[in-house]
Amino acid sequence: MVSRRDFLGIAAAGTAALRHRLTATLGTGSQPRGTPVNFPVPAGACDCHVHVFGDAKRFPFSPDRPYTPPPAPVDELRKMQGTLHMTRVVVVTPAVYGTNNECTLDAIQQLGPQARGVALIDPRTTPRQLDQLGRGGIRGIRLNFETLGVTDPTAAAEQFRLVSTQISGRGWHIQVNTRLSIVEALHDQILSRPLTVVFDHFAQAPAALGTDQPGFAALVQLLASGRAYVKISAAYRISTKAPEYADVAPLARALIAANPERVLWGSDWPHPDAARQQGRTAVDVRPPLPVDDGRMLNQLAVWAPDSLVRRTILVENPARLYGF
Repeated sequence: MVSRRDFLGIAAAGTAALRHRLTATLGTGSQPRGTPVNFPVPAGACDCHVHVFGDAKRFPFSPDRPYTPPPAPVDELRKMQGTLHMTRVVVVTPAVYGTNNECTLDAIQQLGPQARGVALIDPRTTPRQLDQLGRGGIRGIRLNFETLGVTDPTAAAEQFRLVSTQISGRGWHIQVNTRLSIVEALHDQILSRPLTVVFDHFAQAPAALGTDQPGFAALVQLLASGRAYVKISAAYRISTKAPEYADVAPLARALIAANPERVLWGSDWPHPDAARQQGRTAVDVRPPLPVDDGRMLNQLAVWAPDSLVRRTILVENPARLYGF
């Protein structure tokens, strides 16, 4: 697993000199750019999972946020997308904003018609507010169970049911950041509802446990049914073998083999460090995890050597799901 360093007091220090040193040491949100992409990325390719962290004065963080990231603005996102040869992008509201989606909506507006979004809501979100989100390019709602520490299957299933009812009839999907035990708990409910589900980041399946681990079969079955997608994104979050992520390959290949038309790719830029660690608090500014985006994208050609399958994953599936 990649190392996670704790930089306490960065927000309080805040001097120009310190900001310069931090940037020189860590780079920006897209750091390190590193390895060039080594396969032809098809026209219309989509990065299906990024976050934008805007100016904190304009887009203040929630007081209940689980972590505090440094800025990762749209200009830096554009640069990173250029290095990956991606022309479409899906901006996902991160947990640090609570259910305030203004930063995501602003990013979509800046990026134009080649951008879509996934929002966070709560039971108080009104139909009128949902209408506004839809006009702003939102095409799904995220249940961020893993980041918020929701691990009880019963509680997760109830939240899933409530959100499913809340967005019924809109043609949106529910994106779930969770682990395999929750996937198993949601399996029957997903199959029984007229709703599409997307699981983030390999459904957080620990790569070292392989394809026989509990819950992985349920994920495969949902893909095969066509009722769920999975993002083969953020391999660094489940791997113990960075930077090539060789232990992730069996999982990726099994998911692609189950149904290539239900697989998406995402970078998870700018790689926020949301891990709970003793000795640091939610208000301590945490630099992004040191991920080489080009090298990570290159693994897709290892997992899916057929260029037509890669086109399905990078172009056709996002176009269908997000309405490009």
